[in-house]
Amino acid sequence: MVRHISSGSAYEAEIGYSRAVVDDQYVFVAGTTGTDYRTMTIPDGVEAQVQLCLQNISEALEQAGSSLDQVVRVRYILPDRNDFKACWPYLGKAFAKARPAATMIEAGLMDPAMKIEIEVTARR
Repeated sequence: MVRHISSGSAYEAEIGYSRAVVDDQYVFVAGTTGTDYRTMTIPDGVEAQVQLCLQNISEALEQAGSSLDQVVRVRYILPDRNDFKACWPYLGKAFAKARPAATMIEAGLMDPAMKIEIEVTARR
């Protein structure tokens, strides 16, 4: 049985995807940016954005019956790899227990204001 979780982002309906998809054993969380979905705003700076990314992901995982501690795979996507080091303290804290397999990719994101996007897979 598959269940879909939405963040309420307009992008989900427009593009045709879910914030997360839950199956029996895993939760697949789509690439998540540092967007405040309540106000549909993006704060300045990678540090503020990485914190919102982690909050958004954590909320989706919680709805799915999982948590950041259950993440087994994470992908970080940044338009400027030089911003990645500023994220380390937040990522290190968020994934201290899980210690997931990780990849960092430098690539353009959908909106030039976006500084980071994070995608995770977690166990249930």
